[in-house]
Amino acid sequence: MPTVLVVDDDPTVSDVVRRYLEQDGYHVRLAADGLAALALAEQDQPDLVVLDLMMPGLDGLEVCRRLRRRHAGLPVVMLTALGDEGDRVAGLEVGADDYVTKPFSPRELVLRVRSVLRRSPPATGSALLLSDGDLTADTGRRIASLGDRPLALTVREFDLLVFLLRHPARAWSRAELLEQVWGWQFGDQSTVTVHVRRLREKIEDDPATPRRIVTAWGVGYRYERTQ
Repeated sequence: MPTVLVVDDDPTVSDVVRRYLEQDGYHVRLAADGLAALALAEQDQPDLVVLDLMMPGLDGLEVCRRLRRRHAGLPVVMLTALGDEGDRVAGLEVGADDYVTKPFSPRELVLRVRSVLRRSPPATGSALLLSDGDLTADTGRRIASLGDRPLALTVREFDLLVFLLRHPARAWSRAELLEQVWGWQFGDQSTVTVHVRRLREKIEDDPATPRRIVTAWGVGYRYERTQ
């Protein structure tokens, strides 16, 4: 049974989220502030964190930064204010895998949690080792490396890298990537932009002039093999 850590200073929100997640088969732990969340993450090693952005004291952005430093692959779904694109982008920039805007449908949140936790198997039905020069991605162990250096990728960053490695040379729009990698048929396409930027920072020699994930002007992005 996967464990989800829900971090929100509003006990009503926390209780509703807890009940919906438990009904969907998850074990849920609650934290009312950032410091308690970090302590529980160390103690319980949850499978995913639902994290409110706006909290007194240690806010969600700082909690997410600290979680990323200590648990690079731990999925994070951020709760952000309705209509505030700046908050959503900020959450993605510090490593959130997904977000839900408040006020939200608890059922939608459960679906987002399920989507992030779902590890899509390779199309062949077996694990694959994908590579491009010194860049490798092991889809079975969900480990990526650049040369001898392991890459600290979030769930969505890894999924995006694997998808692009599987489909080189084809230009994908942000809407297509949102559907193929995130499973969304609609949504904020800046999610893709931020994840591409973060992925470039980890796999490109010079992220400002990328050689692998290049911009297809007027379309979106294209993966160019280096070998």
